[in-house]
Amino acid sequence: MSRLISLLFIAAMAYGGLYLYYGHVVRQAIDQQLEAHGLSAVEVQSIEYDPLAPLSTQATIRAEVSYRGADATVTVRLHGHPVFSDEVRLELDGLQNLRLRFGVGG
Repeated sequence: MSRLISLLFIAAMAYGGLYLYYGHVVRQAIDQQLEAHGLSAVEVQSIEYDPLAPLSTQATIRAEVSYRGADATVTVRLHGHPVFSDEVRLELDGLQNLRLRFGVGG
């Protein structure tokens, strides 16, 4: 019984590491794509993806991006696995949310 618990613990730790590393690699890929298209001023604030996304070769990623006074949530389709495959394709799927901030600096 203790071997089973140990095995489950090791599997959970390995998956947790893969999940975190997947997020890091996806964020870098989005940053690289923005920079490649001349949008280096657009900053990725956060990304969200399904818990099982690191186990598949296709995923839907929601990215919070900001540019000066505007924040937006965009949906990005990911084809390929960013950790295990050489070829990864990112496609902008849609703009979910756009927020503009107005204010006086001072």
